[in-house]
Amino acid sequence: MANRTAVFNTTQGEFTVELNEDLTPVTAQNFIDLVTRGFYNGLSFHRFEPGFVIQGGDPLGNGMGGSGTNIPLEVTPQLKHDQAGMLAMARSSDPNSASSQFYFTLAPASFLDMNYAVFGKVTVGLANVLKLRKGDRMNTVIIE
Repeated sequence: MANRTAVFNTTQGEFTVELNEDLTPVTAQNFIDLVTRGFYNGLSFHRFEPGFVIQGGDPLGNGMGGSGTNIPLEVTPQLKHDQAGMLAMARSSDPNSASSQFYFTLAPASFLDMNYAVFGKVTVGLANVLKLRKGDRMNTVIIE
């Protein structure tokens, strides 16, 4: 089965992410389920760290919210934070606390490898990801 893609339509334009369903099936399916429910539509990116990450997926918009369901940490040495545009799950200090929040790397961040679940990569529109700032919104996210 081929990996599916997620198309983000944001206030900074559109971009496409290939989801690594083959290597991170639990994490990718959690994200796909949330997208299919329309969970991310209208949510903001609530955290911007220049040269590091842009983070979103919090229904509260302040970094404290989630979907109500946590998933276990799912990492593999094949998926790394080795370039801008890697999609990974945010979490608290508990490795098994990922829920709905995610981030895109804005540059390599290898110190995160094997500690946060990378589950996708921007394949089209990376320039639009790099323009995102705190307060920008996801108008829609769809699975193709």
